[in-house]
Amino acid sequence: MTIDPQAKVVLDLLAAIGFTFGGTDPVSLRESMALGNTPSPIELAEVTDRAIPGLGGDIPIRIYRPSIEPGLPVVVFFHGGGWVVGDLESHDHAARAIASKADCVVVAVEYRLAPEHKFPAAADDAWAATEWVATHADELGVDATRLAVAGDSSGGNLAAVVSNLARDVDHVQVIHQALIYPVTDATCDRPSWTENAEGYMLTSDGMTWFHSHYANSPEDYTDPRYSPLFDELAGSAPAIVITAGFDPLRDQGIAYAEALRAAGVEVDHINFEAMFHGFFTMDSGIDVASEAQDAVAAALKAAFAR
Repeated sequence: MTIDPQAKVVLDLLAAIGFTFGGTDPVSLRESMALGNTPSPIELAEVTDRAIPGLGGDIPIRIYRPSIEPGLPVVVFFHGGGWVVGDLESHDHAARAIASKADCVVVAVEYRLAPEHKFPAAADDAWAATEWVATHADELGVDATRLAVAGDSSGGNLAAVVSNLARDVDHVQVIHQALIYPVTDATCDRPSWTENAEGYMLTSDGMTWFHSHYANSPEDYTDPRYSPLFDELAGSAPAIVITAGFDPLRDQGIAYAEALRAAGVEVDHINFEAMFHGFFTMDSGIDVASEAQDAVAAALKAAFAR
């Protein structure tokens, strides 16, 4: 399998401008990524910002409504960025796409970032936000019995962690998890880690850099709130897992889908063989990104219809 021609155009452009994930200081990386933020063409009925309480202070959230109809299902969305970069703006288009295509309210969460706030700060904020949505459904005008979580990369990690935490409580019921090339195993000892080590935007060295900022020490790597593959997965929510063929994280995403299935969890796994890590948000230049968004939306709509 070779890289998709449209994906190659994007990768060549990134290489030409010298963009890399990691290897610099976090503030500089955040600033360079912010330069790439562009307004989304997707119009929704309402988009509002607010803050909710968290363990480390207020958590900014953004609420996306495809219509003003009350009682819509809701997706709590966590952005990617290695727990170090990313915010409500970087993934505004992804949140809008999910809200529009899955006909649901999306609550995007701006969790605390590392290295200023190390593990488990991001996981704590992700859980606090999901808990808040579940317990304030009437205020939000959403259906708490149709609550899903979603995220890409480190956001997929947080979505998986939240789904597993919700399994053990009664007041938060997650009915589906959409995991888009998620980080599931920080030990990173699978073939794709070396096969796709460089040349495809996210490098293995870059991912190691992210881990070095988020983790307090390598001992965190096997904590289920850091690496959900180390959790007991029976009873976790049904899932769609998206992976990319040219991604150093490909095999840990596949391993997580297989582990969920082995634990009796319903799983739909789709590997986009000719894609690279990060493609999901690039539908303006990569047609397959729209296909991946459609697949996630279809899985969510099916879960909401049950």
